[in-house]
Amino acid sequence: MDTIIGYLNNMFASLPRTEQMHKLKQELLGNMEEKYYELKHDGKSENEAVGIVISEFGNIDELVSELGIGEIHQEEKVAMFPELTELETDEFIAAKKRSGLLIGLGVGLIMVGAGLLILITSLAENGFMRSVLSEDAMSVMGIIFFLILLVPAIAMFIYSGLKLERFKYMESGFNLPYHLEAEIQHRQSGFAATYTLSLIMGVCLIVLSPIAVFVASAFGDDASSYGVVVLLAVVAVSVFLFVYYGNIRGAYQMLLKTGDFSTAKKEGEEDRVIGAVASIVWPLVTCGFLVSGLVFNMWHINWIVFPVTGILFGVFSSAYNLLKKKDAA
Repeated sequence: MDTIIGYLNNMFASLPRTEQMHKLKQELLGNMEEKYYELKHDGKSENEAVGIVISEFGNIDELVSELGIGEIHQEEKVAMFPELTELETDEFIAAKKRSGLLIGLGVGLIMVGAGLLILITSLAENGFMRSVLSEDAMSVMGIIFFLILLVPAIAMFIYSGLKLERFKYMESGFNLPYHLEAEIQHRQSGFAATYTLSLIMGVCLIVLSPIAVFVASAFGDDASSYGVVVLLAVVAVSVFLFVYYGNIRGAYQMLLKTGDFSTAKKEGEEDRVIGAVASIVWPLVTCGFLVSGLVFNMWHINWIVFPVTGILFGVFSSAYNLLKKKDAA
């Protein structure tokens, strides 16, 4: 019932707060509550019952139009921003899912490529296949593998960005019909558990990933680089979980204008600044990681650059947001 009540509150939020609207809201709530418990009694699940109730009672547009309530308000909204259709919202959510999948896989490919580079270089230093290939030849082979995986990753980034270009107009503003907003809220509620689980798994994997380095180091300094390979693979899985499920969550938040998308335009600019800094910092850190390993052979210690950078970048983001909000106040 909480979803239904929340839906009604949102549905009536933009309508005049008159006695007539209050009675209409209470009447609808009573009918929906009666239908909800009837469906639950018939053995329907929570999600099924809520979905059926909203589909049957969720379209208040016609009722508001018949009563002549809020017509001017609705005309002003439509004049300002386009109203999305069910097809457009479904296509947007699907595009965000594909984008998250491609970006997550792209980042994973880059990290796997870096892991292969470290692995092949370490094997060469330990004399693996020395009778067939020289150490320099194996190092070059590692770089080739890295570049082979880097190219499709970049292609995935570009393709995912181009596919989202068609939805750029939504950044200027849009409206959702009441019944469609309720449906998306219902879908978001069903997705919340999945997102929470992915977030917990991703964080736990990152926290546990250094164990691979510690275990490998117990077998000698030469083996520590193999632990770094495992660490990168684990982090790649974590990043994929964050990006893929975070993109889906972001799609729902953008459509419902909640979370990160409920902020003012000024805060949106702050996000762009932080994103721009991240796009510069992380590639530089990755280059430094590879150079320190390939040139100075510091694979056993240079992995720490990633968690340190992550902590420092988090501090920078928080400090920047606090300073901007202080200036705004």
